[in-house]
Amino acid sequence: MFSHLCKTAHSAILCRFVIGLFVMLMHDAAFAIIPLEATKNPGPVILSASDDIQKFLLKYVKLPAEPFSDSSAEKTFLYRLQKEIPSLLATEGYFSPKITLSHRALDDSVQHEIQVDAGPLMRVGDVSITFQGDITQDREAYRKRIEHIRESWSLKRDAPFRSGDWEQAKSTLLATVAEEDFAAAQIVSSQASIDPEHARANLAIVIDSGPVFYLGDIHIEGLERYDQSMILDLAPFKAGDAYRRDALQLFQITLQKAPQFGTVSVTISTDIAQHAATPVQVAVTEIQSQRFAFGAGYSSNNGGRGEINYRNHNFLDRAWNLTSMLRLEQRRQTFFAGIDTLPDRNNVFYSLGANLQMTDIENLKTIEQKIGLSRNFQTAETQMQFGLNWQREDKRPDGAIHQINKALTLDWRWRRQIIDNPLHIRRGDATEIRIGGGTQFLLSDQDFIRAYARHQSWWPVGSQDVIFFRAEVGYTLASSRFGIPQEYLFRAGGIQSIRGYDFKSIGVQEGSAIVGGRIMATGTVEYTHWLTQQWGAAAFADIGSAADSWHRMHPFLGYGGGIRWRSPAGPIALDLARSHETGTLRFHFSMAIVF
Repeated sequence: MFSHLCKTAHSAILCRFVIGLFVMLMHDAAFAIIPLEATKNPGPVILSASDDIQKFLLKYVKLPAEPFSDSSAEKTFLYRLQKEIPSLLATEGYFSPKITLSHRALDDSVQHEIQVDAGPLMRVGDVSITFQGDITQDREAYRKRIEHIRESWSLKRDAPFRSGDWEQAKSTLLATVAEEDFAAAQIVSSQASIDPEHARANLAIVIDSGPVFYLGDIHIEGLERYDQSMILDLAPFKAGDAYRRDALQLFQITLQKAPQFGTVSVTISTDIAQHAATPVQVAVTEIQSQRFAFGAGYSSNNGGRGEINYRNHNFLDRAWNLTSMLRLEQRRQTFFAGIDTLPDRNNVFYSLGANLQMTDIENLKTIEQKIGLSRNFQTAETQMQFGLNWQREDKRPDGAIHQINKALTLDWRWRRQIIDNPLHIRRGDATEIRIGGGTQFLLSDQDFIRAYARHQSWWPVGSQDVIFFRAEVGYTLASSRFGIPQEYLFRAGGIQSIRGYDFKSIGVQEGSAIVGGRIMATGTVEYTHWLTQQWGAAAFADIGSAADSWHRMHPFLGYGGGIRWRSPAGPIALDLARSHETGTLRFHFSMAIVF
């Protein structure tokens, strides 16, 4: 790709930018690397061992840089060091090291050399995992569970035996037993029998599951303004259900997401005497129910931005969420107000909202008034919304017909997101599907059905890098685009679409304006190389188009490179992209700050 970019004058600028970016970041990263030789100390004591053993020991042993003050200090240090080295090596699986101390005279002092032969690496031999308690009952489910636990034991035969791995394996074993039914599970005994002659560690663990725990009533502390039903209705379990750790964790996460609370703790007692109905303890701290927030930012899509938010988390004293927002951008101005009810036990809540929005993008001015009611379902991974919306749009394209478009629509939206880290994604997928439409028989100016789908994937490459794919497609089934609000048509270009082109500059021409068409498809491939924990560089290519019919679709290509910064609020990108159609270079940038 880059050899092609450098063939034109405009492309040469892009090449120099991207190459200069990589050279600069690599130069900075190079100074963070300390050569191994720099850690070697030529003082009164030197350490000789194989490279990996020497590197390990020097992480924990500080050799003196200056001669000893007297012979007593010298003898004490050498004695302590010869005692510490075997203990350190034992943590890495070396139980029979040979340590030799030698001396050599220098001009005015003596240099001591400690030679370390780590010996054979200890490996895991026989593994015995024995169970006690109710998990040993003659039940098929428990037999399969015991079999699964033994199969998932991480320290397999012939694996290196290290103290850290041994402790971690035991912790994982206990956590696996205790995650379902057996909240009071404990390790009764654990032993690693070391056989130095054969370099084997034979492992034996006895674990007592204890009795099956059942969840009892929920006891709540910390509520002042809200009724207990607000918390009780969010519980994903009922009294009498068998204990499940993930159910309690899901309950805590759900409560933490509620805007009414600052901190949340969900725990149970592991007292065996209460196993038949162990109480669930919920402790919360309430936050101020009303607050204002101010924000500012900039995006190459809509320019500078300022906004004011007001939120009331106890609207009408029902713990409903009232949200209002005034956002002023250079190309778009928005006022929104909405009310969300509390989710019920099935994660269902209702929303009522209204907004007024004015835009001036690509010589198309619009004024949109909208009101809607929706039923929402939301879990940690899935969102689903079914709504009824009415909107009136005043559409004014420069040099074309001024139109008033009205639509009463039924809309369905489904989104599923499984990612490893919401702020800094390295692996995951996100899929969104929307279907909506209206008819002239019910307060709409046009019969139409709009379908839209979008998928994004992040794949890790190596220990740091990420490759990102995005694809989206949209189609509005109608006799023409006239009479349909812009929200139900498609334009492309800009951030998260096709970089190298202005925001929403790809569509259908009406007069001197670009308006939405009935068809759209775009895609992205992007590779990000993280040079440090905070800074990285990316190369990307975007392709796609928006038009009024498939045979009028003309693909637009944009490509380039940019800088990535992992800010506390998420990654910020500064991209320089080239339009393949015109050779024009454009910067794309987005940043927002909340006060």
